[in-house]
Amino acid sequence: MTLSFNTRWRDELPGFYSELNPTPLQNARLIWHNTPLADELGIASSLFAPERGAGVWGGEALLPGMKPLAQVYSGHQFGVWAGQLGDGRGILLGEQQLADGTSVDWHLKGAGLTPYSRMGDGRAVLRSTLRESLASEAMHHLGIPTTRALSIVTSDTPIQRETIEQGAMLMRIAQSHVRFGHFEHFYYRREMDKVQQLADFVIRHYWPHLQQEADRYALWFRDVVTRTGQMIARWQTVGFAHGVMNTDNMSILGLTIDYGPFGFLDDYQPGFICNHSDYQGRYSFENQPAVGLWNLQRLAQSLSAFIDVDTLNDALDGYQLALFSEYGTRMRQKLGLFTEEVGDNDLLNALFALMAREGGDYTRTFRMLSEMEQLSAASPLRDEFIDRAAFDSWFAQYRARIQPEGIDDAIRQQAMKQVNPAIILRNWLAQRAIETAEKGDYQELHRLHEALRNPWVDRDDDYAQRPPDWGKRLEVSCSS
Repeated sequence: MTLSFNTRWRDELPGFYSELNPTPLQNARLIWHNTPLADELGIASSLFAPERGAGVWGGEALLPGMKPLAQVYSGHQFGVWAGQLGDGRGILLGEQQLADGTSVDWHLKGAGLTPYSRMGDGRAVLRSTLRESLASEAMHHLGIPTTRALSIVTSDTPIQRETIEQGAMLMRIAQSHVRFGHFEHFYYRREMDKVQQLADFVIRHYWPHLQQEADRYALWFRDVVTRTGQMIARWQTVGFAHGVMNTDNMSILGLTIDYGPFGFLDDYQPGFICNHSDYQGRYSFENQPAVGLWNLQRLAQSLSAFIDVDTLNDALDGYQLALFSEYGTRMRQKLGLFTEEVGDNDLLNALFALMAREGGDYTRTFRMLSEMEQLSAASPLRDEFIDRAAFDSWFAQYRARIQPEGIDDAIRQQAMKQVNPAIILRNWLAQRAIETAEKGDYQELHRLHEALRNPWVDRDDDYAQRPPDWGKRLEVSCSS
């Protein structure tokens, strides 16, 4: 199959980018590629053959039809207007045209200096590249909208971060890389015609069913609000903290994008801060829903030249409904509830309070709850708690809630295990894969990727266990 690339961004949005080619690394070599994703995209296995060198995966070659460019955008970072940002270390190589008429971006991260690099070096290191590949694939297989990782290249190029590290590149795949910050960029430059031009572009290519609607802009923005609320609700249900929810890291399509100082909850801590650069806790786990709305308000401001304020506010009012509806549905599923009752939220909050008091492991708690039998007061989860009396009291309320539903235990357990993963990407697991990879051993990277593709399967290895003490103390920052 011949891969076909179009150049819609380049052709339809002049002034929104700078054309340039990637800058290859020294002695670059391919160490991992995503075979299932490559198969979905119709990529021949020969493109990943070692004898081809790093090739397109390392910015050493382009495929027919590719015309690389770096996009310009701006954004609010930690709540403060940061001005012009843009693709400082990433280059959009091309937009692959798929057989069903859709397209996906091929975006090479760590591809070298661009006009938007500011004080940066335009590079990525192996550590951060591995983390993004693992996290994005973990999220995808958990059913959460996200960018995808297609390949990783390492090299002998030394990169200065806190220490000297290996330069690397990641091929990131996404339906689109349009961010809230793209719209903000031209709004703050007072180029309202370009803001509307970009809105027309995304509607034309990603919301084509709205093109002929008289109120297409309002309908489009309402859907952006809904997608964002649903995405963040899904983050919360699996215990995922993004760590740097700047407006330039928010996808217009509701995709999880730009994995840096992310973290999945180990112990349940609502105030969990995964980014040690986040001194005030703006992007803590419990703050993510509120930050999502704040970011949407900044986007709404950027669209105010052609969508009236009342319409924008009305759409923003739908955020809470989208968020709570998605969250409520998924948390009931995690609890194994087949019906909806008024006291369900109190039941969930009581469990969270017990977990927070005792440092209950978020993922293990819900997975072990999936083993419960409604006619038995015994539960493997009981041994996870020190205050057994408090757990017994909650568990009795829980059993009293589910018994009237009349659902067979086997059916309930099966349903719960389809929403309560046995494995998530804990920071210590990622760190172990990084440390071995930095020594030239990629077996753990491949093994972990394989495990993350099957998060719902019971396992008895350390992937499903509580992390060691050192694993809870790992610090990650925006360079991660």
